[in-house]
Amino acid sequence: QVRFVESGGDLVQPGGSLRLSCAASGSTYAMAWYRQAPGKQREFVAVITGGGSTKYADSVKGRFTISRDNAKNTVYLQMNSLKPEDTAVYYCNTGPIPTAAYWGQGTQVTVSS
Repeated sequence: QVRFVESGGDLVQPGGSLRLSCAASGSTYAMAWYRQAPGKQREFVAVITGGGSTKYADSVKGRFTISRDNAKNTVYLQMNSLKPEDTAVYYCNTGPIPTAAYWGQGTQVTVSS
């Protein structure tokens, strides 16, 4: 069992930036970020493999960057040019298919003026 702990969420104005972090209690080959907006289903945001290959949802491509530090079992999500529609609770998990038992509490990102 792997435990993920997300952090870094905040209230930010449109056009602003945030960097999310996710620490895993164990190593996983591919780690991913997901998000769930109010009233919507949880959706895929970005994934990174152990070798550093990445893939993004079309809605964040060019604005978000996923990276990882394998020595620390930590994955990051740099979010730039934030939009109100990016408002959601952000979670990390295995990727590209999440593991149901590994969902954590997530971190709230609110984009609003």
